[in-house]
Amino acid sequence: MSQPGVVVLDYGSGNLRSAERALVRAGGDVTVTSDLTAAAEAGGLVVPGVGAYAACAGALLDLGGDRIIRERLAAGQPVLGICVGAQIMFEYGDEHGVVTRGLGLLPGGVTQLKAPIVPHMGWSPVRVPGGGSVLFDGVEDERFYFVHSYAARPFDGPGVTTAEHGEVFVAAVETGALSVTQFHPEKSGDAGARLLANWVGTLGG
Repeated sequence: MSQPGVVVLDYGSGNLRSAERALVRAGGDVTVTSDLTAAAEAGGLVVPGVGAYAACAGALLDLGGDRIIRERLAAGQPVLGICVGAQIMFEYGDEHGVVTRGLGLLPGGVTQLKAPIVPHMGWSPVRVPGGGSVLFDGVEDERFYFVHSYAARPFDGPGVTTAEHGEVFVAAVETGALSVTQFHPEKSGDAGARLLANWVGTLGG
């Protein structure tokens, strides 16, 4: 049974303390831990990630975090992936010709952006799909902070928010209990704080 509170999963990759501080400001009761029991029982689980796709995916699998994520989603328990923590929810990542298997919870792969300047670093607007969004409620027209060279491409289905840098890419996805953001909400000022508060507000407990 879910307990109130948010766990930021420490699997050796991610801006853990930055995410923790932002989630606390957003109203979360936050614990940073690698303990899988705590991750399974939390009201919400946050999966951060920075750096190489292969390293993040490997570290998550080594810890056993993939099993916890799948079990939580099957039970309708919220999971939020951020940056590379979002990317590893897709089927694969292709970095420098090295293809690494992801969790396959979202369709498609993560490949290098086709843009004049890479990485994409800075503030960009997003395009939220019609029909409303829980994450972007009140911040549909705001900008968010991105730092990335790779991204997933839009796919058919509700809950896909996009942005553009050279080409259109996935900025966020909301599907069932799974939410992901390619951008860093913890670095996105008031808009990011509102988005995290929106997510925290969906948690039981």
